[in-house]
Amino acid sequence: MVVQPAGAQLAQLNVGHIRHPADDPRMAEFMGALDAVNALAERSPGFVWRLKDDSNNATGILVSADPTFLINMSVWETPEQLQHFVWNTVHKRIYQKKGNWFTPMRTPHFVMWWIAAGHIPTPAEALERLDHLTRQGPSEHAFGWESLPNVERVMSQRCA
Repeated sequence: MVVQPAGAQLAQLNVGHIRHPADDPRMAEFMGALDAVNALAERSPGFVWRLKDDSNNATGILVSADPTFLINMSVWETPEQLQHFVWNTVHKRIYQKKGNWFTPMRTPHFVMWWIAAGHIPTPAEALERLDHLTRQGPSEHAFGWESLPNVERVMSQRCA
C-alpha cells in the first residue's frame, strides 16, 4: 500500500485505443460527453490540472504514431478526491461503457504516481510511469487503485 507523502499531489494517466475514428458516429456518445465530464472534473474538489489542447480535451494530443491511442492525464490533491470523481459522478457511467469505444488492453491502461505540488507532468513522464508499472508492478514509483487504502471499495466499483 502506498501512502501520500507530505506536500505531494497525485498524478494519473489513463490510456486506451479507440475502436473507431473520433468522428465516427459510433464514437459520438463518448466524444459528446467529454466536455461535460472534463468540466465536472475541473469543478471537483481536489482537482488541480488536466492535459488538454486548444479543443479543451486531449483527444488531439498524439503521443504515438498510432492515431487510435488516446491519453488522459490529470493531477489531484488526494487519491480520495480522484476516487470520488471517478466512482461517484457521471464519469462512472461513461467509464462503465468504455468497451463500446475502446479495445481491451492486455497491459495496464491506468497509472498513478506522486508529484511535488505545482509540478505539471508531461506525457513522456506519464508514459514512463505506465511502462514501469507494466514491467515491474506496483511500487511507490507507479501504482494503481489496488495500492491505495480502501481498495475493496474501489475495486468493487470498477469495470473489468
